[in-house]
This record gives sequence, C-alpha cells and structure tokens, in this order.
Amino acid sequence: SDTKVMTCAAVWRMPKELESGSHESPDDSSSNTQTLELLCHLDNTAHGNMACVMWEPMGDGKKIISLADNNILLWDLQESSTKAVLSSSAALEGKGQLKFTSGRWSPHHNCTQIATANDTTVRGWDTRSMRQIYCIENAHGQLVRDLDFNPNKQYYLASCGDDCKVKFWDTRNVTEPVKTLEEHSHWVWNVRYNHSHDQLILTGSSDSRVILSNMVSISSEPFGHMVDDDELSDQEDQHQEEKIKEPLQDSVIATYEEHEDSVYAVEWSSADPWLFASLSYDGRLVINRVPRALKYHILL
Repeated sequence: SDTKVMTCAAVWRMPKELESGSHESPDDSSSNTQTLELLCHLDNTAHGNMACVMWEPMGDGKKIISLADNNILLWDLQESSTKAVLSSSAALEGKGQLKFTSGRWSPHHNCTQIATANDTTVRGWDTRSMRQIYCIENAHGQLVRDLDFNPNKQYYLASCGDDCKVKFWDTRNVTEPVKTLEEHSHWVWNVRYNHSHDQLILTGSSDSRVILSNMVSISSEPFGHMVDDDELSDQEDQHQEEKIKEPLQDSVIATYEEHEDSVYAVEWSSADPWLFASLSYDGRLVINRVPRALKYHILL
C-alpha cells in the first residue's frame, strides 16, 4: 500500500470438493487450480498491522480474534460469513511501542480466555469483558515468539522465545514456570502440544532443528496408560505395579536435522496424532512420524 508494507487478514471459503469428509480421490481432470472464495476482509485500517488471527476453538466458526499492533479485536461473522462485525476490543497500554507478536485461544473455560505475547510478556484475557486476567512479566529473557495451550489440562500453557527456551506455565500461579526446556541453541519460533497425547511437545527453532520432547511429568497421564486389573495375569500384575510406582521421566525423544535453515513452523496433523510437519526458510517441508517404539509405549 503506497510505500508501506501492510499485513491484513481476510476470511476465505474453500471449494466444496476440498472440505473434510469428501473422500473422492482426485482424478487428473480435477487437478486444475481451484480458486478460494473471498468472504470478507477483517477491516483493520484503524488498528494497524495484523500479527495473528485465531478462530474460536470450539464454536460454530462465527467468532474470530485478531491481534493488530497493540489491539485485541473480537469479530463476529454474519450473513453467511460475508461480513465481519467488530463486537469488542481491548488495547494494550503502557510505555513505548507495544505490539503483540502472537496469541492463542484457549479451548477450555467455554472458550472465554485467550493468551497473548508482547515483547517478553505473556498475558491472559477474558473475551467476555476484554480484561486482563493474568500477566507473566519477563516470561522469557527476550521476545516471546509463540504460545500453545495444553488441550487436556485447562490451566497449562507453553511459551517459547528468543532466549532459546521453552517454558510451561500453570496460569493460576505465574511467578515461576512449572518446567523449562533448554534444548535449542537459537530462537524458538514454535511450540505445539500434540492434540491427543499432551506429553508430546514439538518445537522448531532458528538452529535448524525440530525437537520432539516427552513431558510426561506435567501431562494428563503422568504414569503412562493405566490398565484394568482384570486384564493382567499375576506376573504381569506385579510388573505393572512396579511400572506404575516409577513415573516416566521427561526427555527429548528425537532431534530432527533435515532442515538446513531456520525452522519457522511446526504443526501436528489434525487427523493422525503420530504425524507432524515442519517448514523452514530454505523452502523445505518435512513430514515425520513419532518413533514407533514411543507410540507403543504410550498406547500399551
């Protein structure tokens, strides 16, 4: 726009054929590029550059939050999503040029909470009142890059940043992180909880590596999979009891080094809990699986 680079946001509709649930195998004739239908723009002319956009996790797909400079904007999509109305907003106040870098909408508490990152601070907000509900100042020594909520434990939040660390927080007590991971040697751009097995944590960094960690001690199944007594023979029973007494240790499961430049995005598959992808500045998209031995350890 003129001589400025602007970052904006819009809502698009995918072609019917691409919607989940249609399992027809694409034949050659349908491999033509399909166009997306533009439904509406999220008009942010008054609020500055968009840093990120988040759908309400459990809703009907009608609510969106966007972070633009120092503003949180809650949008309602109306009239078959061809119009977005700004229903409420909040601004970050303080000294200097305050700007949000990222945010996450919590799937818990009836989807009434979001977490945002600006500079070295992580804040929680109530979307009903648009007020701040907690603040973790100096959550990281340098810029906070990404956040993610534990899908199964309602108060647990992960953050990562330019201090090369990944931290896990209990938002009821934000004075100290519950755990800290220090496996990366450069900025950590992404942290992602596995949607089904919340002990599996994926991180991507400018050190060109993707690390898969097993954070069992703060997961929703800290002692592994519990087995019914009826299913066990005496010998297995004894062995199982010993196993239950001894909690699994947090550890790095694997380090993936297929990228030759900064890894800017990591994401779990939404369909297969054992599959994940990473994307790096060298234009490389890498798809990997959780090691089979660990998969069976979690399942059995």
